[in-house]
Amino acid sequence: MEAPNLLPKSPKSSSPSCSSMENLSIQFQENDETGRTFETIDPRTEEVIANIAEGDKEDVDLAVKAARFAFDHGPWPRMSGSERGRIMMKFVDLVQENLEELVALDAIDAGKVFEQAKAGEMPFAASILRYYAGAADKIHGKTMKMANQLQGYTLHEPIGVVGHIIPWNFPAGMFFFKTSPAMAAGCTMVVKPAEQTPLSALYCAHLAKLAGIPDGVINVITGFGTTAGAAISSHMDIDCLSFTGSTEVGRVVMQAAATSNLKAVSLELGGKSPLIIFNDADVDSTVNLTLLGGFANKGEFCVCSSRIFVQEGIYEEFITKLARNAKGINVGDPFDPSTHQGPQVDKQQYEKVLSYIEHGKRQGATLLTGGKPWEKKGYYIEPTIFTNVTDDMLIATDEIFGPVICVFKFKTVEEAITRANSTRYGLAAGIATKDLNIANTVSRSLHAGTVWINCYLAFDADVPYGGYKGSGFGREFGMEGLYKYLQVKSVVTPVHNSPWL
Repeated sequence: MEAPNLLPKSPKSSSPSCSSMENLSIQFQENDETGRTFETIDPRTEEVIANIAEGDKEDVDLAVKAARFAFDHGPWPRMSGSERGRIMMKFVDLVQENLEELVALDAIDAGKVFEQAKAGEMPFAASILRYYAGAADKIHGKTMKMANQLQGYTLHEPIGVVGHIIPWNFPAGMFFFKTSPAMAAGCTMVVKPAEQTPLSALYCAHLAKLAGIPDGVINVITGFGTTAGAAISSHMDIDCLSFTGSTEVGRVVMQAAATSNLKAVSLELGGKSPLIIFNDADVDSTVNLTLLGGFANKGEFCVCSSRIFVQEGIYEEFITKLARNAKGINVGDPFDPSTHQGPQVDKQQYEKVLSYIEHGKRQGATLLTGGKPWEKKGYYIEPTIFTNVTDDMLIATDEIFGPVICVFKFKTVEEAITRANSTRYGLAAGIATKDLNIANTVSRSLHAGTVWINCYLAFDADVPYGGYKGSGFGREFGMEGLYKYLQVKSVVTPVHNSPWL
């Protein structure tokens, strides 16, 4: 994923005007079984964008029945991989043709900065769909010569009906991160977008229909986690569940899956990622790296480098330059070309972040910069940096999921490794050093699913992504992201002169 540039600049923009986006027509509303709806709110203005159908258990049952019928009797699992890939490539074309519409929906629904999402997130999402379209005809088993004149071979078959529960921080991107490998495998699915950000998932489903993906393959249910999400997690006719969200909710999802039909589960959960900066690192470039890693997507990013460990030799210079550059980050309307950071996704998240900032102040951390709401309508918070933070403070232990980072001083390599690993999370980590020995030693010692050396937020469709410890298990991207939607069947037959004949 191309990471957004958070440093002050004068960007050139071809984005639609704010007023034109406010007139965007929302035309994909349908009633559910009960007729209940809920409001989706624009975090820029705190005003209602649209009323969305509130799906519940009965709606999930209908969606699962449609997905089950499409899997058991429909053409999608029975197509050749190349045919599925051809249709998915048409889907890619439609995504690229409608890229600005998808980005605009996430800007008004999730507060995403238009230019950043247009340049980074959505092209990366399209590349994921393209990657798995290309992988659809490369699903192979193997043959084995066995004892006693037997031969065996394996079949990699689609696992069945998949439930995808996606978060609100990357609504359109996560739709494709989840559905693309499942489609390539030949699965059918039920997708529940977050209740905070349902719009782009509905539009994606519309584009899937235009691309020629058969009915029943992708079924989108809008609603709340406690009703629709819970029904998906515990549904007896869903064979596999993929969830991205908080560690706390991940535990609930896993328990529901285990106590129903013991469905396969993949969890991509929270993080409290360290970025370790050593004395030999270039201070200016690591300051930029810190702002990128810490404040990307207004801190609503599970891999954000929210714990910055700086070796004592460069600490004072580093925090001086970090504070100066952070003050140049423009907070404002996502459609304004000069904006670097938009609003938090909703009022609840906005208030949660502000409460953590107050915790930091009360527990004795030093507020280096930021720490206040932006004094305008909307859920805007200044980029916030704390120093003099101890490892046991709430701002150091909890995933805040907002534009708040903590800076720590350390002396030795061993100290940095120990403190970086002293967390219940293990999603990602970063290292800044010119010393290859340090880079190798630390990268092998960190308990994290992804380690970036002298870079951060460097994603690729071919590179697996997932967590250790409380950050979950299972992997997105790469062929590992496809294999979790397949199951292996072994077939054994006797050959000529076998004692079995």
